[in-house]
Amino acid sequence: MILKHISIINYKNIAQADIDLSAKVNCFIGHNGEGKTNLLDAIYYLSFCRSAFTSIDSVVINHDQEFFVLEGDFIQTLEGGEEQPIAIYCGMKRGTKKHFKRDKKEYKRLSQHIGLIPIVFVSPSDTLLIDGGGEERRRLMDMVIAQYDRSYIETLANYNKALQQRNALLKMEEEPDQTLLEIWEQEMARNGEILYEKRREFVEELIPYFQEIYKQIAEGREDVSLSYVSHCQRGPLLEVIQRDRMKDRAVGYSLHGSHRDDLEMLLGGYPIKREGSQGQHKTFVLALKLAQFEFLKRTGNQTMPLLLLDDIFDKLDAHRVEQIVKLVSGDNFGQIFITDTNRDHLDQILSAGTTEYKLFRVEKGNIVEQGSNAKM
Repeated sequence: MILKHISIINYKNIAQADIDLSAKVNCFIGHNGEGKTNLLDAIYYLSFCRSAFTSIDSVVINHDQEFFVLEGDFIQTLEGGEEQPIAIYCGMKRGTKKHFKRDKKEYKRLSQHIGLIPIVFVSPSDTLLIDGGGEERRRLMDMVIAQYDRSYIETLANYNKALQQRNALLKMEEEPDQTLLEIWEQEMARNGEILYEKRREFVEELIPYFQEIYKQIAEGREDVSLSYVSHCQRGPLLEVIQRDRMKDRAVGYSLHGSHRDDLEMLLGGYPIKREGSQGQHKTFVLALKLAQFEFLKRTGNQTMPLLLLDDIFDKLDAHRVEQIVKLVSGDNFGQIFITDTNRDHLDQILSAGTTEYKLFRVEKGNIVEQGSNAKM
């Protein structure tokens, strides 16, 4: 998948932008707070129907405006080599629901769009995968699996609905209806076990990609791994959920289930949260995201994902930066979007080969092309 052109109106601090993009590398330079990340988030929005940083759509509208519009002209290469244009539109006025269209036809359900434009977004906030709670790591698994398995979103929604209904019963002052409670527990268990199998398979397939990429960046100096942890590993999920029903009733919510799954991140056999430097943490997360890219290339609709790299070089030593440059400037990636405050890092990537590129300056939400070797 290639994003050929993007048009942005009133998205965060970007009042208006019309950008023709390189099919390979697009670099955006500017100080912090100028709008580089907002541009990448706009691209992310066209893929996931939402911002990478908030689930509240109205928040992305420029403070002084009443609406935002995003339009992206994509090119999808089909199996026979034929190129198919795809036009994606998203617009929203304050106080109304957003409209999402493909080739001028509005989606009945936004879930129908997920997976069409696979994306891997690497940003400084990814450190929450290590420092944050289990919900961050579950979201990581969910966002990748949803891009290649269309049934996954529905299963996850069914599980969450059952969980909410069970929790509502557990919070009641009077004794809840036991039959109704059991119905929602069965629904949780049925959908939860499907989620478990899909997450388990994903993690098992992801680990080799992840370890190989980390090894390249760290030049083989450290051992890393991932371990998926789930209550489903304790036995049939329905039994696990019902076993502590009295305790759940006391606290007023469900203590067991797929909503408590986690992904252990290990450095040298120990949880990385307690081990290693900032650079090692950042390398771990970067390798994990690049592994997702390799994984998505081989799954779903066989479409090359877009790779968004937001300020990835901070806190990394020169050796790691050099290895990352070698990785992303190779032939394994399709279209790449990179932001940085330091022109030197981007020059390293651009000089690493004959890769086609465009260079942009971002200042106060304005995006201006400054250089290119792109073929006309």
